[in-house]
Amino acid sequence: MRLPAWIALLVGAFPTLGLAQTVQQPLVTGESLPRLPQRLVEMGLQAVKAPDWLVALGSFVTAAAVVVAVFLTAFALLSLIERKTLARVQNRLGPNRAGYFGILQPVADGIKMLTKEDIVPTKAEWFLHLLAPILIVIPSILALGVIPYGREWVPVPLELGIVFFFAVGTMTELAVFIAGWASGSKFPMLGAMRAISQMISYELPLMISALSVVMLSGTLTLTGIVNAQAGFHLGFLPAWNILTPWGLVAGIVFFIAAIAESNRCPFDLPEGESEIVAGHMTEYSGFKYALFFMGEYLGLFAISGLGITLFLGGWQAPLPGLDWVPSWIWFFGKLAVVIFVFLWIRATFPRVRIDQLMRFAWLCLIPVSLLTLPVAAIWHYAGQGALGWLLCAVPLLIPCILITVFFNRRLAPATRRYHFAE
Repeated sequence: MRLPAWIALLVGAFPTLGLAQTVQQPLVTGESLPRLPQRLVEMGLQAVKAPDWLVALGSFVTAAAVVVAVFLTAFALLSLIERKTLARVQNRLGPNRAGYFGILQPVADGIKMLTKEDIVPTKAEWFLHLLAPILIVIPSILALGVIPYGREWVPVPLELGIVFFFAVGTMTELAVFIAGWASGSKFPMLGAMRAISQMISYELPLMISALSVVMLSGTLTLTGIVNAQAGFHLGFLPAWNILTPWGLVAGIVFFIAAIAESNRCPFDLPEGESEIVAGHMTEYSGFKYALFFMGEYLGLFAISGLGITLFLGGWQAPLPGLDWVPSWIWFFGKLAVVIFVFLWIRATFPRVRIDQLMRFAWLCLIPVSLLTLPVAAIWHYAGQGALGWLLCAVPLLIPCILITVFFNRRLAPATRRYHFAE
């Protein structure tokens, strides 16, 4: 008797099944497609008269499973795309043996990591050595759960979404420290200390630049921040924060800090193989080693998603008249562009030194990020027009020019000598 009901349910008209109404909106639409598994679980539990707490729990677990499945798949694809992109830049072929055009290379890598021997040093703390790679992955998954991917696809709509995002992000420093200390070797410990100093230093400009968005949006919910960027200026210019003077500077600071937070080149000092072996991951092998890279890529997705939400309008369409496209497609399109920029930077810039990394954070990014707070207030009270651009451009340009001159004239040597082997 229930099979016709489920068929009718999929086309939009279905019997009550214990619900109050007999006709509801179609279940499968372009906008609500990502929430289809969640809604099916909810209605299945309601059909068997499950208690409300079980329905809520099933809905939450299903939403979390969808997010994890989507981004684990994206992690596998990105590992291949990154290797192919770097190979193209370096005039190589890249992975091309496993499957057509190397498409099965992520599967081969996964099998290899699962079958490799798990080596634990004699002096290592066994339990903490096992716990560290797990703690690396958990914060990224939790952060991905609060990002709004579309109008109808918000896995966990928290009122303090941005606070939760940064709060769980601080668990990464703890996991890195545990990995270095539990390995029982000096090199992982030194690598962990250097990684923690980098993460703490670049978390400050990351949070401060996001604070300016919170000030102008007037909310701590990520959905509210996206809704605050709805609409268009002059009929065609998106009302995104990146297209304002303070938002442009804050977005650039956020992006640079995100590169350091996700340990991407040129700020991949925690994995400085030529300097300190492999950092806090030196004594890890097999699947534990793979978990560190999984956490890094998932963290890259999370920090990129937050940047899109704060500065690029989230799921908002880039041009008017395109609202018929499902909003989650716009979000993932922006995510693909941002991720490609990360790959482009890795293929272009060399790794910096640790002293350059720390100096750049404390003497450049943090002062500039602090400057965006009063400039955002000026933009708000100046009317957000031509006068606002004029009043905001001056206090932003002058410090940036001074910092640039200071870095080029005072911190860099006046003359460079190149010595060649005779």
